[in-house]
Amino acid sequence: MAESSTLPRNRAQTEARILAAAEQVLVTRGFGQLNVQTAAEMAGCDRKLVYRYFDGLEGLIDKLAETANQRLSARLDRVTTPEDVGSRDFTRIAVQAWLHAVRKEPMTLALMGWALVEDSEQLRRIEADRARLLADWMRARRPRLKAAPAADTIALTAVLTAAVQGLALAERARGGFSGLTLDAPGWTRIEGALDRLTAAWPDDLPT
Repeated sequence: MAESSTLPRNRAQTEARILAAAEQVLVTRGFGQLNVQTAAEMAGCDRKLVYRYFDGLEGLIDKLAETANQRLSARLDRVTTPEDVGSRDFTRIAVQAWLHAVRKEPMTLALMGWALVEDSEQLRRIEADRARLLADWMRARRPRLKAAPAADTIALTAVLTAAVQGLALAERARGGFSGLTLDAPGWTRIEGALDRLTAAWPDDLPT
């Protein structure tokens, strides 16, 4: 489809339209419907522009993931943490912050759900980039914290982040999980459970 003469021809504006269209397809129709043709049609432009500006579908998906991570990062950056907090309380704050950020980003949830049912080098890279975003945020906020010698913080963090991501996906897919309705009272219960779980986290103070 050729671009309409009434639509802006500026490259940046066209790229933004294509990206917004691809996001809408991914979030509302699912990854199975995301391709160059559907993105171009929804953006009201020729499919050749998707190849010209994004090098095709893979480049478009990479840009979607980059945009999703920028939004997550912006949400995390709004979280405040006390200067004298120890590992246990900082972990609780970080997990709660990640849960709140992920729940509010439909594109992130769509990409997470995609990676659960399909395996590819690109999706693995997207997952790794997202995990690195959280790890970098935690290191930047509390670079002086040292884990207790017996603590396997990588495994503990993996369990907690997998749990909150799975619950966020369940909320999006069916509104509940394991008999718990994921409405406002349900999330209050989840946050209370996270507080109890992180209470067992090995604690220390900044050095």
